[in-house]
Amino acid sequence: MFSMVTGFMNYGQQIIRAARYIGQSFMITLSHANRLPVTIQYPYEKLIAAERFRGRIHFEFDKCIACEVCVRVCPIDLPVVDWKLETDIRKKRLLNYSIDFGICIFCGNCVEYCPTNCLSMTEEYELSTYDRHELNYNQIALGRLPMSVIDDYTIRTIFNSPQIKNK
Repeated sequence: MFSMVTGFMNYGQQIIRAARYIGQSFMITLSHANRLPVTIQYPYEKLIAAERFRGRIHFEFDKCIACEVCVRVCPIDLPVVDWKLETDIRKKRLLNYSIDFGICIFCGNCVEYCPTNCLSMTEEYELSTYDRHELNYNQIALGRLPMSVIDDYTIRTIFNSPQIKNK
């Protein structure tokens, strides 16, 4: 008989514990009910990228010394650097520089280890195309700066940073 009474007590404790857990989860659900929706209508509204966002790579041809550090630190040996050795001045002259963004993993190693800072990350994230060969950017395409989301008058920007909200 004693085991039957303890069984009922355990059963009652389990019921109380389950009811408490259900009540806690219901309170969490109710606390989320008062929040505003976070849906963004993408083509017409865009989020401002974070400060250290790693988007498309920007390349400055005049600063590059063709040292190929970017190729050596890239985990997939992606940047293609074509250069010619100028024997009269004993320096390399850069002929062509290209990156295929269809393969790039946007790790940022090339930007971080570049000794002349000729590579930098932009905030551009819209790189979709219908043909994968269009993602192979040469030094001319890499040299173009993207239009800033803030400067684009055709879209409404949404500031998602707490720094901007406080200003």
